[in-house]
Amino acid sequence: MAIKTARSTVGWQQNSAAHYKAPTSRRRVCTYWLAGKCNRNPCRFSHDASLPGNVYHRAAKQSSHMAEDFPGRKGPESSPVNSASSTSGERSESSTNNNPLKPQEKLCNFWITGNCVKGDACPFLHSWCHGVDFAMLAKLEGHKKGVSGIALPSGSTKLYSGSKDGTARIWDCHTGQCDQVINLGGEVGCFTCEGPWVFVGLPHTVKAYNIQNGASYNISGPVGQVHALEVANDMLFAGAQDGTILVWKGGSEADPFQMAAPLRGHTKGVVSLTVGRDRLYSGSIDRTIRVWDLHTLECVQELVGHTDVVMSLLCWDQYLMSCSLDKTIKVWGVATEGGSLEVGYTHHEDHVCCLLIFFSFFGGTRVD
Repeated sequence: MAIKTARSTVGWQQNSAAHYKAPTSRRRVCTYWLAGKCNRNPCRFSHDASLPGNVYHRAAKQSSHMAEDFPGRKGPESSPVNSASSTSGERSESSTNNNPLKPQEKLCNFWITGNCVKGDACPFLHSWCHGVDFAMLAKLEGHKKGVSGIALPSGSTKLYSGSKDGTARIWDCHTGQCDQVINLGGEVGCFTCEGPWVFVGLPHTVKAYNIQNGASYNISGPVGQVHALEVANDMLFAGAQDGTILVWKGGSEADPFQMAAPLRGHTKGVVSLTVGRDRLYSGSIDRTIRVWDLHTLECVQELVGHTDVVMSLLCWDQYLMSCSLDKTIKVWGVATEGGSLEVGYTHHEDHVCCLLIFFSFFGGTRVD
């Protein structure tokens, strides 16, 4: 890449890219480097954070404002410059760039539907994963309709998946091959597992499979589709289409699931459940979240704030997180001495939010 340098005014004597360097006394911190966006090598601004504090902090502040005001913008350090109009010391570059920066870290809607024709030239993401923490290992194909739940029992080498096509598939985690297809006879609404048990939410029933001894049970009671399942305190919770949360407690070996009192309060289907801090939290199509005491099984609070279906809930430390089809993620925290929850923060997304997951990796934690 040819680089033109100006003479005399700034004291540059070399005209070779290999010797391209500004006098140390006049160099400033590259604001685009601070923002992680500079792709120039060499760059006439410094990539050294050890410059005097006032210069560094001023550059950092400028970078921060620029990132906030123009999150997808390419500045002069990463955009083509016309040599005829550039000021002294500015350099020109070809419009061809082998590693163009993405103007916006957003998914390409045309790529999602398989209709993007721009390929690598598209300024939007063509990948479900972005960043250094994740990489796709395999794509498991076989279901004919949307996958509504997966389960990976502890200590098992098998992955279980359920779909709206009415089947469950068992996958070998080492080969990625499907070992078995189970026809469940109804649309799968959710999947979960606890110990050796795998639970499947179906219309009007919950199926339970023990992967150690091969036992299976049909647990009746729900009205309509079972959308959510959760296990805690030796109890199984199921959120049903009619707004009821059914509860089964552990029983005898012959009858391991005994019905307890149903939890009523939601006016529409319950689609999300989570447990934390001796509480059961339920999210519903009625746009509310209800908090239930795990010991008394009574509702102790109703949380109102979302304007659409509450799709997923997650307990993280002392906080409750919720996401919704209203394109927001809300963080609820204890705000009163009585332990009542209130919204402490609301994050807005460009797309609808369907799922929150918490997991540990390499000694750290992450929420997505």
